[in-house]
Amino acid sequence: MNIQLPIDVSYFVVAVLFILGLKAMSSPVTARKGILQAGVGMVIATLITFATPGMGNFIYIIAALAVGGIIAAWLGKTVKMTDMPQMVAVYNGMGGGAAAAIAALEFVRTSAHGETLGLATTSLAILGSLIGAVAFSGSCVAFAKLQGIMKKAHRLPAQNVVNVVLGLGAIGLGVYIVVTGHIEGPWLLAFYGLSLLLGVILTSPIGGADMPVVISLLNAFTGLAVGFEGYVLKNPALIIAGIVVGASGSLLTQLMAKAMNRKILRIIFKPITGEAQGGTAVAGTMKEASPMDVASMMRYAQKVIIVPGYGMAVAGAQHKVWELAKLLQELGVSVKFAIHPVAGRMPGHMNVLLAEAGVPYDLIADLEEINGEFDQADVALVIGANDVVNPAARTDKASPIYGMPILNADHAHNVIVNKRGKGTGYSGIENALFYGDNTMMLYGSAQAAIAEVIANVKSLS
Repeated sequence: MNIQLPIDVSYFVVAVLFILGLKAMSSPVTARKGILQAGVGMVIATLITFATPGMGNFIYIIAALAVGGIIAAWLGKTVKMTDMPQMVAVYNGMGGGAAAAIAALEFVRTSAHGETLGLATTSLAILGSLIGAVAFSGSCVAFAKLQGIMKKAHRLPAQNVVNVVLGLGAIGLGVYIVVTGHIEGPWLLAFYGLSLLLGVILTSPIGGADMPVVISLLNAFTGLAVGFEGYVLKNPALIIAGIVVGASGSLLTQLMAKAMNRKILRIIFKPITGEAQGGTAVAGTMKEASPMDVASMMRYAQKVIIVPGYGMAVAGAQHKVWELAKLLQELGVSVKFAIHPVAGRMPGHMNVLLAEAGVPYDLIADLEEINGEFDQADVALVIGANDVVNPAARTDKASPIYGMPILNADHAHNVIVNKRGKGTGYSGIENALFYGDNTMMLYGSAQAAIAEVIANVKSLS
């Protein structure tokens, strides 16, 4: 029996499962099913690899799968939902690093046996290595920032010049390797070294405000790198998976950049660093509210819109927020959740947290769906969100976020903002919403503050 036929059929099934899974992941309602479909496809792709003609070193492969599987299972069980952005960054980086390592091993193997890969294969291997290495080191920096290991952005005096020089240097070395066929040690090491350094230098100046877009972009890089290396290995599953991830990641990056009204090149070359930013000085004072003040406003409201942000994620307050929402609903108050496309630290961060707390999908609305309803809302409760509700994005041309579509929380009759303190947000931009005539500040960790509000609402019932 020709073994290649069942292998090809299996890869076709894998491709279908990947595409169906990705399609299902586009909606929170079907996302779980999509993850399972893609997971089944990945299992099939892994198992059928063992049947590939000429495959060897099975003990090492099985050992690697076992170690990786145990680590992944442990992390999946123990990592908190608030740390999910870091996990996404790690997985992005591992994919890109694996793609670059595959190409490096192919170069070493062919050089050791006196073989040649061919011009097209070498070109794709080099391109995949460059993109994969940048994705790996860039994702490592993103992880360090999100985890709090790297606490501030690091921008070199001539940052963009360094970016261009490193990029041209890595590309130049790659072209030299392709043209001359010199894939031996020194040239290859220099190429990978420059590529890894480029990823670090590109990502280091980028602050938390731009991090969701950067994570999405690095994910797209990883997909492209995997697709290129799939061609090098002549593996259809890697080609298909890489193309699907690369295409979807690229589209998501463009959509998120549009949601911030920022061009991708501007995010890379002129990022929001998280340090004090420009903009017109905000006039007025912040007015503090007590938990009882907030409870009274919400208890006797007809419509409340809740805007979750990273502060809710840090405090792990999503369950308390949903408890408050359910309590208000029982008292006859209409409650909805408003999600900005770039809220949190990764695409869909707030949706994931609210889903974990059990918030029904029909209560969660995105920016375009909910913005027209703020004018009719008695209370807009902003929990840890900052830039996505900053009115300066509409009016202050000197602000780095000018032109970014925002949630119209300031249009509500009353605005309650829960923050841990009076400082600026992750972008370093002062928020004009906090000084609004209809805004009051509820200070404290979201977990404790919302718990006090719940207790006071119950006392008024």
